Amino acid sequence: MRRAKLDKIDLKILADLQADGRMTNVDLAKRAGISAPPCLRRVRALEKAGFLKGYHADVNAEALGFGVTVFAQVGLSSQAEADLKAFEARVLTWPQVRECHMLAGETDFLLKIVAHDWDSYQRFLTTCLTAAPNVSHVKSALAIRTAKNEPGVPIDIEGGEEPKGEDI
Repeated sequence: MRRAKLDKIDLKILADLQADGRMTNVDLAKRAGISAPPCLRRVRALEKAGFLKGYHADVNAEALGFGVTVFAQVGLSSQAEADLKAFEARVLTWPQVRECHMLAGETDFLLKIVAHDWDSYQRFLTTCLTAAPNVSHVKSALAIRTAKNEPGVPIDIEGGEEPKGEDI
């Protein structure tokens, strides 16, 4: 994807849509300080350029019976590219795996997994994850609670520098 120069209006549109993807184009245009037709053109251009990948609802996992979230650190026996891709392809078939990140370091992959309860996670762990080809070890960490869950990235509309840790 080519890097395009985004102006303050584009950044405002991205920030507002990231906060509320259901916002109407009219409301989005008002917030951005432009009329609706150019706002819609900008949104379509941002979609086409790859800045907007999709629109999603923030579903309450617990209300749907998924009371357990586990972060699993997965180590593979082989890190050959074909083996990494094969593991990623297998992960795509597991609906309870909500995120999969390949890492540098001791752990090859970090998975975010949801389950109805601890027993159902253990069944997934033993019948799917540890049974998968090339998996050498799995280290599970049960999430106790979530203090922050911000989607997307911090968008600086004013164009200032990103705050450093000591500035926060």
